[in-house]
Amino acid sequence: MKILIIEDEPELAKSIESYLSGQGYSCELAVNYQQAIEKVSVYHYDCILLDLMLPGGNGMDVLNELKLQNKEDGVIIISAKNAVDDKIQGLKLGADDYLSKPFHLSELSARLFSVIRRRNFANSNIIQQGNLKIDLLAKTVDVGGNAVMLTKKELDLLLFFIGNKNRVISKNALAEHLSGDLADMLDNHDFIYAHIKNLKRKLTDAGYGNFLKTLYGNGYRWEG
Repeated sequence: MKILIIEDEPELAKSIESYLSGQGYSCELAVNYQQAIEKVSVYHYDCILLDLMLPGGNGMDVLNELKLQNKEDGVIIISAKNAVDDKIQGLKLGADDYLSKPFHLSELSARLFSVIRRRNFANSNIIQQGNLKIDLLAKTVDVGGNAVMLTKKELDLLLFFIGNKNRVISKNALAEHLSGDLADMLDNHDFIYAHIKNLKRKLTDAGYGNFLKTLYGNGYRWEG
């Protein structure tokens, strides 16, 4: 799961990044308004943590930009401003939640998980498709009751596919999801093929049907 942290306080930003990375999230940082606009315009995120007070602009304008571009990224506003009007305006512009500073990182993590679960997985901790079962909290996968041992990248790919089932996902979108803004620097997508090959092999060996289809020249589609 990919997270964008838009926060101009270096210590807080690094603290959030370190904590969420330790929980398996892939995190990127934007420290001012311009960086935030550039990133949200180019990349997709499972959730954006958005500070309202930014050098060079206002977090509400970032929300407006997401709305104008019809982006579906989850958004949690994190701000020292605790005014009711700010909360109402942010929620009206499309934010999913509002967390006032100071906050405990564990609470931020819980709210982040809740937003992603609600948006991508119908508000359930358990994903079930056929004999495939994924426990989002425990980060475990089993097929017919037998555990399937996936790497972090493989699990991330599986959740990304299921969260976008029946949609065609390009190789560029997969590269961006796995590598973030580093994807533009990659010479090829061999690492994607390797992860997908391993994921498909592990699921097939466990007795799960081939729901992941390769669409040559276009990308991949998870059918479900």
